[in-house]
Amino acid sequence: MSFDQSRHNPYARGNGMDSNSYAPAPPPHRAFNNNNNNHPYMHRQPSIDSVSDLGGDSQETLREGDSPSRPESFIGFPRPPLSLSRPNGNRTLSDLHAESPPGTPNFSKPKPWGLPSRPESSATLISPYSATPSPYQSTDAFKSLIGSSSPSPEKDLTSHIITLNRRDDWDHMPNWKRYLFLTAPILCILTLISYWVYFVMRIMFVLDSQRKTGKSFPMAWVFIGTEISVAVPLFIQTLWNVFILKRRKRPQLRLEGDDVPAVDVFITCCKEEVDVIMDTTRAACEIDWPIDKFRVIVLDDGGDAMLREAVQNLGHVYSNLWYRARTKIPGVPHHFKAGNLNYGLDEVHNMPGGAAPYMAALDADMIPERHWLRALMPHLLIDHKCAMACPPQLFYNVPKGDPLAQSLDFFVHICEPIKDALGVAWCTGSGYIFRRQAIDDIGGFPKGSLAEDVATSTNMLGKGWNTAYIHEPLQFGTVPDSYGSHLKQRTRWAIGTVDTAFKLKFCLYGEHIKHMKFFPRLSGFLFALLSLYNIPLMISLFALPIVLISGKPLIAYANDDQLRWLIRACFATVFINRLCEFVLYLPAGYATGQRGARTQLWMAPYISVSIIRSFFLPKWLGGAVQTFQPTGSIKSDLNERDPVLRAGLFRRIRVILFNYLAIYHVIYVYFVLSAVSLSSSRCVAENGSLHDKLLCLLTHAFWPPVAWIVVCSAFWIPIAYAIEPPNMPPREDLLQIDPKTGVKRPTEKAKLTGWGVRDATGELEYTLTSAFTALVFVAAFFY
Repeated sequence: MSFDQSRHNPYARGNGMDSNSYAPAPPPHRAFNNNNNNHPYMHRQPSIDSVSDLGGDSQETLREGDSPSRPESFIGFPRPPLSLSRPNGNRTLSDLHAESPPGTPNFSKPKPWGLPSRPESSATLISPYSATPSPYQSTDAFKSLIGSSSPSPEKDLTSHIITLNRRDDWDHMPNWKRYLFLTAPILCILTLISYWVYFVMRIMFVLDSQRKTGKSFPMAWVFIGTEISVAVPLFIQTLWNVFILKRRKRPQLRLEGDDVPAVDVFITCCKEEVDVIMDTTRAACEIDWPIDKFRVIVLDDGGDAMLREAVQNLGHVYSNLWYRARTKIPGVPHHFKAGNLNYGLDEVHNMPGGAAPYMAALDADMIPERHWLRALMPHLLIDHKCAMACPPQLFYNVPKGDPLAQSLDFFVHICEPIKDALGVAWCTGSGYIFRRQAIDDIGGFPKGSLAEDVATSTNMLGKGWNTAYIHEPLQFGTVPDSYGSHLKQRTRWAIGTVDTAFKLKFCLYGEHIKHMKFFPRLSGFLFALLSLYNIPLMISLFALPIVLISGKPLIAYANDDQLRWLIRACFATVFINRLCEFVLYLPAGYATGQRGARTQLWMAPYISVSIIRSFFLPKWLGGAVQTFQPTGSIKSDLNERDPVLRAGLFRRIRVILFNYLAIYHVIYVYFVLSAVSLSSSRCVAENGSLHDKLLCLLTHAFWPPVAWIVVCSAFWIPIAYAIEPPNMPPREDLLQIDPKTGVKRPTEKAKLTGWGVRDATGELEYTLTSAFTALVFVAAFFY
């Protein structure tokens, strides 16, 4: 069956092409050609009208009359520049160069929604796939797709919203887990109390011992400081988890029918693989939303000619698909992903119908579910102060055992629901939908940040808008498939979070957050503090072997009774904390939570050095500002997860040890194990009786829960990854094709993170250290 997709569609491309458009009008009665031997999207249509110079060098070529400061096809409303204050002079990530030179073109008033800005096409498009019926669409299959212009944002559509369930995550875990999870706040409070009781006892007993013996115990104080420093991130996270007490009330909603708001859907990309981008693009074009009420705009920041051609050819099937690429002048700041999104916000003013009242965005690799917009939009329609609705980022290529802890399950299933309950939902970077009025209210996406998503939602909260986190699986993407790209991504996130915190004064005061409520301020402060705290955490970790080598006792006490009480307090702290972990990790999975805890240790040196270089060191001492590079565009010659193409063992070890500086992890592990051996040998050699030997070992290297075992195991993860990386099948094997639409979606198995051997090894370490703590606790009653 064929139907006219463009005759009345405000999103359809017209026959007349302006000089700025890269998506030509589809030829009449042109069927999509699937019989291409080279590439499914790369077939050329001889009837496509040629457009002005689309060559590979056009990205750096100015047309006559263009200002070097403005992007190609730039027509829209002027946006006031953001002027967030900067710490430390110009050592932040915001513009190290001057802002783009002025030269804004004359802005024309956008045309009313639904009125084409160019001649309409009479082309009839024939899709190779039959449309999949939706339970939310009109039952009249032959009803005209375009009846009238899109509704205004003020139109009341709440009568079209149905409630599927009183909880949007009702099927995420069984009821017994949900009820058990409700005890997590109590266990978190008990964990905090037990830790502070233990540390207070440690301090009191050291002071008492010094007073009675007249000696000082410097290493005991250093060890206390090290223990507290390592525990601070746990304190902050546990304190935040107490707010599970605040019940989250977010129903699962759906918007029915064809009378829906118009949406501009942006797909941001920059040199990712064309196949990956096109899988996302086709899925976005096939979402369950009336074709006259949304358009898909591929924002190509890499100027990829193959991608442009692929989008043009797919446009023969979907008349609401567009391609745009801005001109980036060397030496002129282009503001990374934020600049690309701002370009898209301005560019839609020049498209048929003008800018939509809502905009949504997908990362290049994030494949949306068909009901993506129908699940998100109701939350903006029922709350006119809601600026954003955002789903979790989920992945379909996480390797078995997730050795680098790339899954975001702990964050999206535990942290974000807590934040949403407190009114602090953050933009997670993809799959979100914004109210256009709200994004204009904050002046567009903040420039000069590597974390434009967090900065945008924080600015919205600072302006008094609400944000919503929709805990439904509505998009699935890919994690970085190499060690190097993973490091690049995580350090970029940390730097972006700290940079946003500096600019917003840690959400404590300032013009940009004057309307922000208490919990958004607390969240912004705590999570920025966690990123910064990697620096003292790294220092504390490196202090541990120094304390052991000194040969001085790490535990000071005045008498045996004090030692017994310290052992009992330590035992209570360890086991309450283990019980708390078991319950708290239920929504994400116990193994996932433990992987995240170990990752925080071995990633601390990488994040610390990145933050120090970006914010504190001058250039002449090695200071440098990290630039944005999409992780999907970072290629690795190691191919470490491909069992056929991966590099040899010695090359993998050499690259990860020296190129990615994991050699310092090896040195640290060697240093710690040497310190433990030296300290233990001294205890055996310098003490006569078995009792004295055991007591010396206990108060030096083997004080429960023997934390150095877990630390060394965590620091060995990069080396273990280099020696035995996980095997992953080709991306295509993780996807299945919908025979009705041709859309590739992840298989149900690919959406799950498998349990691996490394999980068992990590749990064995926790079990042995817990068992050792219990053994010492029991022995304290007899010795």
